[in-house]
Amino acid sequence: MAKPGRPGAGNSKKKGATKGTGGHGRKSLEGKGPTPKAEDRAWHVAGKRKAAQERYAAAGGKGQPGRKPQGSNPNRGSRSRQSDDTETVTGRNSVLEALRTRIPATTLYIAQRVEMDDRVKEMLSIATNRDIPILEVTRQELDRMAGFDGVHQGVALKVPPYEYAHPQDLLEKVIDRGATPLFVALDGVTDPRNLGAIIRSTAAFGGHAVILPQRRSASVNSAAWKTSAGAAARIPVALAPNLTTTLKEFKKQGVFVLGLDGGGDVSLPALELADRPVVVVVGSEGKGLSRLVTETCDQIVSIPISAATESLNAGIAASVALYQISTLRGAR
Repeated sequence: MAKPGRPGAGNSKKKGATKGTGGHGRKSLEGKGPTPKAEDRAWHVAGKRKAAQERYAAAGGKGQPGRKPQGSNPNRGSRSRQSDDTETVTGRNSVLEALRTRIPATTLYIAQRVEMDDRVKEMLSIATNRDIPILEVTRQELDRMAGFDGVHQGVALKVPPYEYAHPQDLLEKVIDRGATPLFVALDGVTDPRNLGAIIRSTAAFGGHAVILPQRRSASVNSAAWKTSAGAAARIPVALAPNLTTTLKEFKKQGVFVLGLDGGGDVSLPALELADRPVVVVVGSEGKGLSRLVTETCDQIVSIPISAATESLNAGIAASVALYQISTLRGAR
């Protein structure tokens, strides 16, 4: 008599290769089917992003329910940063300056029941004349667009990715105009708010451009736009594949390279090169100027400060140096 086997266990004594089940157990392995794509899962970050994109695309043609967007163009919809890397400019001064300089903006966002001052009225006028879609959104939506620490003041503007210039092209343009070049280069400055402050100071004190290294540097993003208070629309920013090489090329064309460092051998008030073509190099707050950049500088300039203060941040140091250079140029 055969012994009862375990339930479901085979009792064949045949050795070697055996045939399959013919698909009888396939259904038990199928489960719930293939895993949906991340963007098709409503609870997933990608799914929420896709839903937001679709909502904005629809809003670009329809505006808020019951409202027609002013100056709308049926052939143009708003674009999201996730899909094409656009930037969101926030704050009334920054948005207005961007519109005045005719940056190819894609959508102007206005908060519901926003306080209408002269700046907002001018924004609406410019956007309407340029056929830029105007969307009325909630303040919560603007909070989300502005980011964690962004201050939007009830307005936001979608703009394309920043188009960087080439350092050599900018230098040639300044020389062709007969001006004395005054550039600022950043060496390891990674905070976009410092970058925005430096762009603003460059505009305020007669500088011509800001140069960024291609790697390990802040970029002209929404935070830099906001901090620059719109100056990013007027002051060009160049991208250098290699900062040291670019500085050496500038030196060949008669530009003096001045590095800012607390241990510099020249005090800023005693600077004698202010009326020459110069590029002021600002290092990072923590490490200062890199070794190769320091070796490339013609002079290392220090800013006299109180012994109780260890150092100045990059944005403030650049502002002080640019002010002093502009003052010395005016005096001479």
